[in-house]
Amino acid sequence: MEVVVAKSAGFCFGVKRAVDQVYEQLKRNDKPIYTYGPIIHNEEVVKDLQEKGVKVIESEEELKQIHDAVVVIRSHGAGKRVYDIMEENGIEIIDATCPYVRKIHKIAQEQNKEGRRLIIIGNEFHPEVEGIKGWGNDNTLVVETPEQVETMPLTEGERLCIVSQTTFNYKKFQDLVEKISETRYDILVLNTICNATQERQVEAKRIASEVDAMIVIGGKSSSNTQKLYEICRRECKNTYYIQTLGDLDPDCVNSVRSVGITAGASTPNHIIEEVHTNVRVKF
Repeated sequence: MEVVVAKSAGFCFGVKRAVDQVYEQLKRNDKPIYTYGPIIHNEEVVKDLQEKGVKVIESEEELKQIHDAVVVIRSHGAGKRVYDIMEENGIEIIDATCPYVRKIHKIAQEQNKEGRRLIIIGNEFHPEVEGIKGWGNDNTLVVETPEQVETMPLTEGERLCIVSQTTFNYKKFQDLVEKISETRYDILVLNTICNATQERQVEAKRIASEVDAMIVIGGKSSSNTQKLYEICRRECKNTYYIQTLGDLDPDCVNSVRSVGITAGASTPNHIIEEVHTNVRVKF
């Protein structure tokens, strides 16, 4: 059996940087260590950190109760209010926000000052989008579907700035921008999808179109992994979404000639290698 592993599979720069910073704090800091939200969307990594004493803060209300501690802001980033609360409570901030996400925060602030309404294309409930929205103002909008675009509460002649969640599907972003542009507003479009995300999606699509079965590895709550699965499923009907080797049903790959493997940005390399090794050796 031929097994093809995507070169872009696994930790992206921003995720690796964030995870490394938490482990570094464990080595050098005696204060209690927290992360604002799970450091990445991978249960294996989060569980390992919890066993080492790292606690997860799930909300601003929880954060308000924390004092004299270290809080790591994950690669997804956070809204301005989160920073304000930590500064008020004297918390040591370790900011592991991905530089690509931080750039969008800056855009949000600048474009609001310029008088443009910010429109974020992405999942309104994803932590990255919630963080970006937290650097905008009360007029900031989030859209993910053509139907939402049609019902946007815009006024005639309003100036807009469009940005994207870094892990959003590039083709869907283009389609939504085109639909918004049909309204003929004064629009500034900034493609803020991460280059690594685009490369990962393009490579996954190519591999899926060339193999008999495709395996996508990643956490169930990982947005970029979900999008990889959607892309691969369109190219290869035998596409399977797993978190670890234990989720893989042997029957799904034991009768095919070729298998492709890709993984989301929050998937550790050892999980990818474990799946690769077992598929190659056993099937």
